[in-house]
Amino acid sequence: MCTFDKDKEPRRLMKKGLALILIGHINFILGAIVHGSVLRHISKPGRHISTEYTVANIISVTSGLLSISSGIIAIVVSRNIHVSKLQIGLIVTSFFNILLSAACCVGLLLAISVTVAYNGQGLMQGCNATEVPINARSPVGAQCPFDTTRIYDTTLALWIPCAVLAAAEVGLSVWCFIVGLALRGMAPCGNSYIKEQFEEEAERWPHSRRLIGHRLNPDV
Repeated sequence: MCTFDKDKEPRRLMKKGLALILIGHINFILGAIVHGSVLRHISKPGRHISTEYTVANIISVTSGLLSISSGIIAIVVSRNIHVSKLQIGLIVTSFFNILLSAACCVGLLLAISVTVAYNGQGLMQGCNATEVPINARSPVGAQCPFDTTRIYDTTLALWIPCAVLAAAEVGLSVWCFIVGLALRGMAPCGNSYIKEQFEEEAERWPHSRRLIGHRLNPDV
């Protein structure tokens, strides 16, 4: 994976960047829907705070935004493969996106596990009735600021795709990170030939432009 084909890899890097942007947008939208429909009612229900839900959702939304930024940088690098600052930017953003997306995936899996284990009891903490249903799947009614009939199924139906997309973000970010290391000739992709090859092309590029300019303007 540390090998880099200067003819094919820029196009692949652009595709990976577009995929990161698309997945980041979907993950951000799903996280916003979960927050708007469910978590804003239970994030601070009285004196109780559903920490696992709130933190998982915040990380999910932030991961989506960082994935979008990483995808944009990957596309810019694919069009300006010789620029060292952009290569370093690709390495940095991909590295942080790996950490944040992995934390997002783990947090969402934890939230899903807690929800399933307690039958959505934590989702019902935002209800205002004195006798709150034992769990979200209980047929007992309650005075809640949200619809309790499908809160359990809706939340899981949104969280599971978010976890899968976060795992996909990790995989794409790892690929972009390794490409950045290969371009810079850094360990474990310490093949300095790639870096030297692009540096030589960057040095020849201004000289080629001058030659083309002299051919187009023979009087100069």
